[in-house]
Amino acid sequence: MLNQIVLAGRLVSNPEITTTENNKKKTLITVAVPRSYKNIDGNYDTDFIRCTLWNGIAESTCEYCKKGDVVAIKGRLQTSSYEKDDERKYVTDVVAEKVSFLSSAKKTDEEQ
Repeated sequence: MLNQIVLAGRLVSNPEITTTENNKKKTLITVAVPRSYKNIDGNYDTDFIRCTLWNGIAESTCEYCKKGDVVAIKGRLQTSSYEKDDERKYVTDVVAEKVSFLSSAKKTDEEQ
């Protein structure tokens, strides 16, 4: 069996690290990945993919990346569910095994 995903896209917000009850470092990021084809209106749609990063990967991503940076993520899909208002909700996340920092967002005149 194989559960592996590779994606590259831009961070939609600055990554922030949290610490779990078990003292593990965790970061949730969302990566904007444009599709490779145009929709019926002639525009490229974008998928916003939620990714979970743990421990060292979480720390280094928070330290070196910010909103707009391009990252590549190799990981696996993981599903989970929870109850809300007597209804079962399902969530699919990418759990990162490796994050590569591909480029930084362009600096504005104010940041230079």
